[in-house]
Amino acid sequence: MIIIGIIVCLSNSHIFDSKKSEAIAAGKKIYNKNCIFCHGEKGKGEGSKTGTALNSQNFLSSVSDKDLYNYVKYGREDTVMPAYGPRMSEKDLKNLAAFIRDWQTEEIEFDVPKTISGNPENGKAQYNLYCLNCHGKAGTGKDKMGTALANRQYLKYTTDKQIWIDAAYGREETRMGPSLKGHEGARQLKKKDITDIVTYIRSLEKK
Repeated sequence: MIIIGIIVCLSNSHIFDSKKSEAIAAGKKIYNKNCIFCHGEKGKGEGSKTGTALNSQNFLSSVSDKDLYNYVKYGREDTVMPAYGPRMSEKDLKNLAAFIRDWQTEEIEFDVPKTISGNPENGKAQYNLYCLNCHGKAGTGKDKMGTALANRQYLKYTTDKQIWIDAAYGREETRMGPSLKGHEGARQLKKKDITDIVTYIRSLEKK
């Protein structure tokens, strides 16, 4: 009973909300010092240098706090996104992830196939037709256009489901529009086509 009483008191004291607010405030300072130049003040990728949009409800609804932590800690080698693990403490990394998470205002449910395993050859053909202009040949990426999909860290810390969601639903208010048929995108692809594209992108990991 005593333990239950302590838990109730802690819950009513808003101590957890206070810690969350402190983490977000600390994360904002870290973001403004290290990330704003690429990802922009509002996180829309509007910085003076290359940076993807982090303040996207589609993106934030598809990634966990651990994913955000990994993206920052390990970066993307051979790109302008450095690994901040050697530069920041664990606390700083978690605070930064908390700040980015605070941009999320809604939780979106995505209609994603249970199994994402398709034809990589068809996926390559679809990729070259619809994705190459922004993401480059074989997913090498293009400055100010599209992220490097063949990047080792990207593929290691991003699931097939997350890649599928990005391709199908895009990131609102960016050039990465939706691709899934029935949505307001320039591309109107079937679920199978998107699955094939994801399978092709995943195959680049071995290369």
